[in-house]
Amino acid sequence: MDNLKTNNIMDDFNQIKSVVQADSNKVDDLIRDNLNTDVALISKVSEYIINSGGKRIRPLIVLLVSHALNYKKEMHINIAAIIEFIHTATLLHDDVVDSSKKRRGQETANIIFGNQASVLIGDFLYSRAFQMMVKLDNMKILKVLANTTNTIATGEVMQLINVHDSTINEDDYLQIIYRKTACLFEASGHTAALLANANEDQKTAMIEYGKQLGIAFQLIDDALDYNSSSETTGKNLGDDLAEGKPTLPIIHAIKNCDNNEKILLQTAIENGDLSKLPIIQKIIRSTKAIEYTALRAQEAANKAIMAINRIPDSKYKNALIAIANYSVDRKS
Repeated sequence: MDNLKTNNIMDDFNQIKSVVQADSNKVDDLIRDNLNTDVALISKVSEYIINSGGKRIRPLIVLLVSHALNYKKEMHINIAAIIEFIHTATLLHDDVVDSSKKRRGQETANIIFGNQASVLIGDFLYSRAFQMMVKLDNMKILKVLANTTNTIATGEVMQLINVHDSTINEDDYLQIIYRKTACLFEASGHTAALLANANEDQKTAMIEYGKQLGIAFQLIDDALDYNSSSETTGKNLGDDLAEGKPTLPIIHAIKNCDNNEKILLQTAIENGDLSKLPIIQKIIRSTKAIEYTALRAQEAANKAIMAINRIPDSKYKNALIAIANYSVDRKS
């Protein structure tokens, strides 16, 4: 499938975000307001992770979709903040489960504050998100977000079950990344469409847009783990391998290399062994696993763009298209 880039839209992430900058500032203010608590450690850890350099793409989708569907009120600010709290909670829990040491170029919260604080403050952010959901007084949106948090949890468990499993296939892996990552992107588009009282066609379009964008985003993360540097990605090269996670580049390489190479790759996944990372990278290059992963990501990004063809043209729609293009072109 050809790349569906267009020539008249933003090509810089800050330019994309500027389309709804005033709304983004309101989301930041609401996030800070809802981090206020009389327990100092909660505020300290929450501020650290919230301010650690994330691009807040998921809440940005909420804002852009709301405007693209001509929503005129202010409740999209609340949904964007809720989505960011859910995402941040998953990061805190993920880093503990994965024993991660670095994220976005900084030490993870579990390294600085400890695993116990990270887990409990992740729980605080989840519960704060649900308090904010109740205030929306919209059962359809509450149902989507409740189902999404449950789906994320099942995805995390599925990934845990498959750690060090060198036999996982591509279809199973795509199911994991849908649950673990893409479903929150999907919920960002879905809840904004519900808020805007979109028709069924538009709602379906925004659900598909979010889902495919999330898949594209995760697949590029997979590729960068074997084809970038810690300075670029903000995490250590080969982290997925060290954690025994069989991501798409490894899955594709195992399927397409010779038997000796297959044994080496499977052993590395089964043992979380980084000692042969240069050889593993060479096998990944020889099997064109990075190119294959990037191709699958591009296919998903194209599907996301095609999904929103059915909504009216606007600068907000252009920004959504630009995010899809950004998701596959980024270097970090």
